[in-house]
Formats: sequence, structure tokens, C-alpha cells
Amino acid sequence: MTFEEASKRIREIKDSIRKYNHEYYVLDAPTVPDSHYDKLFQELLALEEKFPELKTSDSPSQRVGGEALSSFEQVQHRIPMLSLDNVFNAEGYEAFDKRIKDRIKLSDKENISYCCEPKLDGLAISLRYEKGVLVTASTRGDGQTGEDITQNARTIKSIPLQLIGKSIPDVLEVRGEVLMSKKGFQKLNDTARQNNEKTFANPRNAAAGSLRQLDSRITAKRPLEIFCYGLGEVMGFELPESHHEMMQQLSAWGFRINPLLSISQGVEECEGYYQDILKKRESLPYEIDG
Repeated sequence: MTFEEASKRIREIKDSIRKYNHEYYVLDAPTVPDSHYDKLFQELLALEEKFPELKTSDSPSQRVGGEALSSFEQVQHRIPMLSLDNVFNAEGYEAFDKRIKDRIKLSDKENISYCCEPKLDGLAISLRYEKGVLVTASTRGDGQTGEDITQNARTIKSIPLQLIGKSIPDVLEVRGEVLMSKKGFQKLNDTARQNNEKTFANPRNAAAGSLRQLDSRITAKRPLEIFCYGLGEVMGFELPESHHEMMQQLSAWGFRINPLLSISQGVEECEGYYQDILKKRESLPYEIDG
């Protein structure tokens, strides 16, 4: 095989694997058997070994983890990663709604459209893409400065290494929550017990500990997932008018968003959404804390 033929075949394989990863890890709707995926992946590894100059940072082969780091570098967030405030009862939420209406000069009779979703109990991270390719992943840290965990984030298969679709921004920072499902957490602890290793106390601790491993090869073995919920810096793209529309755009680019995301009109519908999530809480496949 010539260099040109290998380059063309690698592009074809990467496009196929990117598509299959999106179907499996984001849409939960695989279209090919594991054996077909594995065959493609092995072909990619063989071609990249034969033509190492064709290996790129967005290659699916880069998800397996690399050499261990001695420490994490620091990353300055161009737009701060702020923490969320809480309300604990209907009166508190009604007061919040009133403050928003006063600020944007709406009457009490007018309703605000709220975009609602569960608050996942994981670890917040920021993903920076330039020309559609993942270049940096960082933890929230103190909101202004986080840790560079790019090598670890690459191992999480629900994080796209390269965006799909059209109208890709020049710069796109996406904020999301990395977590471990209840099922994944149980499996991880079962394996630890079998190997006489220390178990984790809860899924959040397991996710945080896994994401902050200096050895990304360990992270690659942990069942981490992500749901994306917001934006940081964006350049070269005109944002939609609503947050809900922006979330749909993120989904179109290959990001995983929560399937329970929905719009509620006004306080009463938001309270109804809260009660509905409360009923579903125990049956959800992941832990939530709001």
C-alpha cells in the first residue's frame, strides 16, 4: 500500500469509527456488531504503525492512554467555570423567578421559559475545540484555573475527538459533567474486590479519582461517561437565541446531552419537572444531586 492509499484508507476508517462511536456512546443506537468495529480498529492500528506520520491527535487510537505524567499542568479558563446556586423549596424558586423577572422587566403574569435537566453528581470539565478538533480538556478547579486532563479525557469514548456536522466554530468550549453510571460503578468495585484492591465509596468519588489519574492508561480502563450542559468561549459561530437550541446544536456536533432535557414554562411547570425527576431518581442509571 502506498502512502497516498494509506492516507485515504485511514481517513475512511476514522470517519467510520467516529460515526460508530457516536451511535454507540452518544445515541445508544449501534448499527454494527462489535466484531466489525474491532476489525476496523485493528486495521487502523496496523496502518498507523506502518505509517506513523499519518497518526493524528484526533485518531480513535489515541483513546487508549499514553505515558504517565509527573503532574498536571494548569489551565486558565478564558470564561470562568462558575458553581451553581441552590434553592431548597418552592418558595425559594419562586423568589428566584421573581428576581429574574425584575431584572429583565417582565410582569408577574408573564412566564419565563426555563431549560431543565437533572444536576448530575460528577466532576465538571471544560473541553476546548479548535477547528473542530479537541485540543484541551480541563477540570473546573477554582473556576478561574483548572488542571489539564486532556490525555485522560481522550480516553472517554462519549467525548468526541473531532466534531461532526456542519458550521463548526473556529473555537468551541463545551462544559460537561463526567460521571460513572451506577452499573459501571458496581462493576468497577466488583473487579476491585476480586483483585483484593480498595473499592470506591460512591460513583462520584470513583469518577473524580479516575479522571485525575496521572496515568491515562488507568483512566482508559474506567467506565467514565459525559453529559454536556453548557458553553465557555465560542468564536466563529453565531449562537442560537435559546439555551435549548444551543444544546440541540451541541448534539448535532456529536456531544452527548441529557435525554431528560426539556423546556418548562414558568414556575409551576418547573416545579412539576422537579417532582417528576424526584419520582424517577432511584431508577435513573446515574446519581444526581439536584
